[in-house]
Amino acid sequence: MGKAKKVVLAYSGGLDTSVILRWLIEKYECEVIAFVADLGQGEELAPVRAKAKKTGASKVYVEDVKDEFVRDFIFPALMANAVYEGSYLLGTSIARPLIAKKQIEVVRREKADSVSHGATGKGNDQVRFELTYYALMPGINVIVPWREWDLNSRTDLVNYAKKHGIPTPVTAKKPYSSDRNLMHISFEGGILEDPWAEPPADMFVLTRSPEKAPNRPVYVEVDFVKGVPTAVDGKRMGPAKLLAHLNALGGTHGIGRVDLVENRYVGMKSHGVYETPGGTILHVAHRAVESVTLDREVMHLRDSLIPKFAELIYYGYWYSPEMDLLKSMVGQTQENVTGTARLKLYKGNCSVVGRKSPVSLYRTDFATFEKETVFNQADATGFIKINALRLKIRSMLKSGKG
Repeated sequence: MGKAKKVVLAYSGGLDTSVILRWLIEKYECEVIAFVADLGQGEELAPVRAKAKKTGASKVYVEDVKDEFVRDFIFPALMANAVYEGSYLLGTSIARPLIAKKQIEVVRREKADSVSHGATGKGNDQVRFELTYYALMPGINVIVPWREWDLNSRTDLVNYAKKHGIPTPVTAKKPYSSDRNLMHISFEGGILEDPWAEPPADMFVLTRSPEKAPNRPVYVEVDFVKGVPTAVDGKRMGPAKLLAHLNALGGTHGIGRVDLVENRYVGMKSHGVYETPGGTILHVAHRAVESVTLDREVMHLRDSLIPKFAELIYYGYWYSPEMDLLKSMVGQTQENVTGTARLKLYKGNCSVVGRKSPVSLYRTDFATFEKETVFNQADATGFIKINALRLKIRSMLKSGKG
């Protein structure tokens, strides 16, 4: 173990980071500054400052980064339509580089020498945090308790917490862990380690069960300017306020629940349950506006990059040269993505029922099945024959008539 005099800890107030705070003080005999990023955790943040001080933190930073989170992290991922393994909208993954970035800012402000986090040696978060640390401050000392101490399970942590008088949020009534921000809330561990088991109905926080959602649908319109959401139902809102509004609206109608088994970067599979109501609405709305504003080949090329873009977020490479390249490229594709999507929310379903744009590429006079004068259907004969030529030659060769 390296020496440390002043450590900036990414602190949440949960079991792991509360134990880590006390453990760092005991093991390293160092000063620990707790850093808390307000990403939209809601009521979870209320006791965090007092708890950190009581556990031994010399200082506690609680920084409101909600607008930055949505504007500079969630919206760029949205513009790329980033979805990991077909289902996961990356709510936890996209938050980690921002938290780590803010930790490094506190390190510089406080002239600290080390950073620490609560991610385990089995998970993805350790990679996300540490790649960001090293990308932004190459010489920083990183302390990872889960890879050093002899506390080998959550049970060990609970016992350690009880010994030191630290309240533990994991109880018999909540036998799983959760992570919440403006983009989503995730659940994993405990009873969810069985991928065959259906999550308990009372686990969900942001969304109603679709069965208990209103019996009448609601319609919502989302405006975009150059790929960025700017207004809901004609009312302009800032980034965080807009997403929070859609979270409440989508949650009421049971939008955005996902139960999946995903592939972690470290090599194992993991069962997680997610609620992403506002993010789901934005994803569907963005696709709808793109459908009338993006050139076909630009759309297909960008779509071919979605798995890579999502993978880079999931693996923790937000601050990498390849991500810089992809973000720049995706940004160029969004220059024309301006318009409005109209969606219908009903019992867990988010359906597109309209899309329009002042720069729409959709032309009724070309697309119509009725009589028109702008498209000569006879031109299709040569188009098809030219494109069929290689198929005809291949067939002739296989039949021996070549």
